[in-house]
Amino acid sequence: MTQKLLIQIATLFSVGRISRAPGTLATLVTLPIWWALAQAGPVIYMAVVVLLFPLGVLAAQVYEEQSGRHDSKEIVIDEVVGFLITMTWLPLTWQSAVMGFILFRVLDIFKPPPIGLLDKRVRGGLGVMVDDVAAGIIGSIVMQLIYTQTNWLGSQILTLTPL
Repeated sequence: MTQKLLIQIATLFSVGRISRAPGTLATLVTLPIWWALAQAGPVIYMAVVVLLFPLGVLAAQVYEEQSGRHDSKEIVIDEVVGFLITMTWLPLTWQSAVMGFILFRVLDIFKPPPIGLLDKRVRGGLGVMVDDVAAGIIGSIVMQLIYTQTNWLGSQILTLTPL
């Protein structure tokens, strides 16, 4: 894989370069990706997330080596993976999208323990990715609790398939 392509992946094809809030914008851009992957089914969804993690580590590492900066704001592939983890196995509702978006952004921005500790201690491409993965895991646990214990995430509209 070429370095140019890895740089594009790290910045989500330049989304990370367009805004004062690149992480928030990248998370917004990930919403339709979440929707499409959820429609594809849980096996494809999880396969894509699992494959995106090492790809993100590699892309972030290449970006860091070229820019000379750790966890540059332009690197947003970590937000993509973290948000997709947050949204794992949730209903396709606007309530899930809004609540998951807000929860993930709060966790990513404020970095409560252990997220902040990972952010400070782990370096390189892995360091860029690992704090967002931790935010995604914590976000997913909270979202699953909300989903299973309340009706706050609404009802998914089911599509009927012919027999």
